[in-house]
Amino acid sequence: MAIVLSLAGTVFSLMVLASGSTVAEPADAVLRVCADPDNMPLSNRRGEGYENRIAEELARDLGRRVEYTWFPQRLGFVRHTLRQKDETTLQFSCDVIIGVPKGYELTATTRPYMHSTYALLFAAREDFANLKTADDLMRLPPAKLQSLRIGVFGLSPGADWLLRNNLLDRAVMYAPQSGDPAVNPALVIEQDLSAGKIDLAILWGPIAGFLVKRHAASSWRMVPFTPDREIRFDYEMSMGVRFGEKEWQGALNDWIGAHQSKVNEILTSFSVPLLDANGNAIGDKVVSPVIGESP
Repeated sequence: MAIVLSLAGTVFSLMVLASGSTVAEPADAVLRVCADPDNMPLSNRRGEGYENRIAEELARDLGRRVEYTWFPQRLGFVRHTLRQKDETTLQFSCDVIIGVPKGYELTATTRPYMHSTYALLFAAREDFANLKTADDLMRLPPAKLQSLRIGVFGLSPGADWLLRNNLLDRAVMYAPQSGDPAVNPALVIEQDLSAGKIDLAILWGPIAGFLVKRHAASSWRMVPFTPDREIRFDYEMSMGVRFGEKEWQGALNDWIGAHQSKVNEILTSFSVPLLDANGNAIGDKVVSPVIGESP
């Protein structure tokens, strides 16, 4: 049980111990994170996502412990997390969203810590052996190309790419946001690709990398999209904070700047396809939203 009170302008949480005694804990001893409870590889309640890992590293360096406010990352996410305030204590539910697009209109954003791109995901098979880039798909025999079923989320760069290449009729279209909070993009694509309902999928690269790693025994592969003059496939991801909290935003900027190598290590461990400032893939192998209110 925790009771929150204000004393000389400082907020304390009174943590009730097993003995029945209490000890005052300053509010700044807690890193309050807004997160999705079931949206791997980003985050889940078990702390298994890369955003969970980044939050833990951040909290450790700030000398804090992590507490989460959980809400599905879809319409209303910011309103029910970062902007939500307790009517009694006037304390906000949480203070940082670990992953939002750079320049996100609903929050102030930090410097970017991740630059990634959409990718083409498929199970390795003979007719896809020569797919080294997404455009190689267009070099397949016309009959083969017109027989493919390509999973893609509506209102995404993948849908635009299929339209430009006259392949929209080959699309198996998924809603950008499911009405079921237990259904996320990784789960949808994993189920349908495993069942043979689709032959390929176009999705956000970190999710594609996560599925490639999960299905290494089945030789799933992904091919990141390269920079395109007409369709934007790559996005920089930042942390989101409330507008006006300049000091907190600055502290997070400082942390990202000093710990980018550690962040990259976490992202690479999740097979996130990472890009450099020029949009070129980092590393010699492919390793690293659709979140509500994301691009």
